[in-house]
Amino acid sequence: MSRIAALAGNNYFILFLLFFGWILAYLDRMVISVALTSIGSDLHLEASSLGIVLSSFFAGYALMQIPGGWLADKYGSKRIMIVALIMWSLFTAMTGLAWSLMSLLAIRFLFGIGESGFPAASSKAIAEYFPKAGRAKAQSAMLSSNAFGAALAPLFAAPMMIWLGWRKMFVMIALVGFILAVVYAIFLRKPVQRGDDSAKPSEQSMSLKDLLQTPTMWKLVVAWFGLDVVLWGFASWLPSYLLKVRNLDLLQAGYVASLPFFAGGIAMLLGGWLVDRYFAGREKYFAIVVQIAGVIFLYLMFTTKGLESAILYQILSAFFLYAGFAGIWSLPVKILPTEVMGSASGMINFGGQVAGFVSPMVMGFLITAFNGSYDAAFWFLILSAVISIIACMTLGNTQKSLQTRVAG
Repeated sequence: MSRIAALAGNNYFILFLLFFGWILAYLDRMVISVALTSIGSDLHLEASSLGIVLSSFFAGYALMQIPGGWLADKYGSKRIMIVALIMWSLFTAMTGLAWSLMSLLAIRFLFGIGESGFPAASSKAIAEYFPKAGRAKAQSAMLSSNAFGAALAPLFAAPMMIWLGWRKMFVMIALVGFILAVVYAIFLRKPVQRGDDSAKPSEQSMSLKDLLQTPTMWKLVVAWFGLDVVLWGFASWLPSYLLKVRNLDLLQAGYVASLPFFAGGIAMLLGGWLVDRYFAGREKYFAIVVQIAGVIFLYLMFTTKGLESAILYQILSAFFLYAGFAGIWSLPVKILPTEVMGSASGMINFGGQVAGFVSPMVMGFLITAFNGSYDAAFWFLILSAVISIIACMTLGNTQKSLQTRVAG
């Protein structure tokens, strides 16, 4: 018992649990991208229908982002994360039981609702367990799981599909989620109120209504929407692109599709450190520069003829785009009080999940409309990145803007 208590009192062990929870969340939602070709073949679905399937998860996920953040603020991060783990694991298992397009749409929509409380609750947990001075690095470390989870999904899914088939693969992954829910129940302790987090009077008056009426928050929502369109489109369709356009086999595509996201995970860890050390108060400039670099390499990726150069460019594109992830998400954990961290995270992530709904579906329709060509779909991603860059350019002094709005 004393060893359990010691682990529960260790913030970095808690960060590891949050990181692993995010890894599992990304595995559960991203392995379907690797299974997409097999699912389409078994259920007789074309690219446009499969794009809707990918987007149906994000419809439910986006719908509950702001309510999920409010619930995390009201009931605490631990309860919401455990409920989310149980719910998304249940619908992961049910994905393997789908028998038609409509059943798959319903299951993935409910999957999104079930998982929706986890992002805001985990960001609130960072605010609950870490002092303000260490939150940006802790948040970047936790959210680097987004890239690492996307990297592990094809490496894990491809051999599992060959061994078990796509249906049993989903059931096996679901079992891990149920086990992790038990681990969370045992090891996540009640957070202690921190002296450095005792809010000023103006901060204590901040509410969800204040956040919804603050233009700066909506600029962050748009910035995250634009970037996440790129990240979700990239993650959702890259395995199929490698299979159909670059003519790789399933194992090769799984391996190559994982490389950009390993690079992205490293970029997020590095980005969190760079933002804290060199871009404090200038986070928007960091996000702008790295996104411009990411867009350039994305263009080079789908226009180059050589396979080796395409792989190199996709790795470099993901590296810079995921660094932008760290730049945007460093802002809320630095400047907002713990009391509204769940609501603020839910609000910003709402933009990202609307992007997750729009991106795979639009790309699927564009691929179908252009007779299997992915070029128009990638141009759509570039346009979305430009929207994010413009939104970042409009950001002023974010902290001053928020404090002025609340004080007023």
